[in-house]
Amino acid sequence: MSEIALQYPLVRGQVSPIGATWRFRIGDGPVSRTVQQRRFAMEILVGAAISLAGTCAWGQNPHANCNIAVVSNVLKSGAPICDTKFVEQLARSGHAYEQNQMGLASLLVIDPRYSDKEAVAWFQRAAERGYASSQVNLAVMYINGWGTPVNFGAAQHWLREAANQHFARAYFNLGILYLEGKGVRQDNNEALRWFQKGAEAGDSSAQTNLGYMYDQGLGSTRNIAMAAELYKKAAEAGNPLGENNLADLYLHGEGVPHDYAEAFKWFQKAAVQGQTGAQIKLGYLYANGQGTEMNLEAAYAWIKAAQVSGDNRGTEMLRSLENKLGPKRLAEAREQASKLHLESPKTSLNRFSP
Repeated sequence: MSEIALQYPLVRGQVSPIGATWRFRIGDGPVSRTVQQRRFAMEILVGAAISLAGTCAWGQNPHANCNIAVVSNVLKSGAPICDTKFVEQLARSGHAYEQNQMGLASLLVIDPRYSDKEAVAWFQRAAERGYASSQVNLAVMYINGWGTPVNFGAAQHWLREAANQHFARAYFNLGILYLEGKGVRQDNNEALRWFQKGAEAGDSSAQTNLGYMYDQGLGSTRNIAMAAELYKKAAEAGNPLGENNLADLYLHGEGVPHDYAEAFKWFQKAAVQGQTGAQIKLGYLYANGQGTEMNLEAAYAWIKAAQVSGDNRGTEMLRSLENKLGPKRLAEAREQASKLHLESPKTSLNRFSP
């Protein structure tokens, strides 16, 4: 779940031709909130929850951490899988890691008994025990008004509690609050400061957002070389927006050499993770044979997959491709688009580890 707020586009340039710059910060999305809000929010919240969860850094969990299978599958965790009832038993006995697991499971709604309200209750328990992951998750619930009324004051309290433990995702989320002026005075300089702290702590979302700040000259003098360096760090960590933004730099030769092959490589990595802007750009590269061999079926499939996810910026290109593909090839491309859509993560949780 991405980082606290569900902020929408801060996209450079026009949004249709391949020459447009499509660089984003975490939380940006080109489609409507009604279509994508929950998806982006899930990325924010779970990412916050698990980047350091389970490390026993606070001495609260002397036993081997127990993961619920469905949560572990989503998060690609290597921690032991335990029966859900056993995890709940540990959680009710006061184990913070398992309380956080129960909160995550409630958000994934793996059982009819689970709900956002249940998630708040579990995160609250672990947060009060000083568990930083749950403190950040609880803050996100307050910010979005899930299972509880919106309360920016409570959100800030829990984020600062986690930040006092040097928890990187708390730094990131505080940066989002200042960037958007959510419960605080809007302040690009303060946002940059928090993103810097998160980036230095190795948080790839903070690196992406800090890169965007330098890219756009927000809270600092524009420094495209620094933006490229930060995007690359995030991209190499598997962050899909970092990958997309780095690809866009290669596509336009900004801060890095102009290189269609590198642009294709990074757009593809982001596209596979479900980043719709990257899917559309990848489709354009296939359609034009830039950085790869021309493949109109692949072009259509990727752009159509983005459209099915709610991103309509490639609609004009889809019409053009439909006119070029015969009925048989078009049917095959549509089938491939459906597969790509189904295989794309609906959240970006797989790039984190508990």
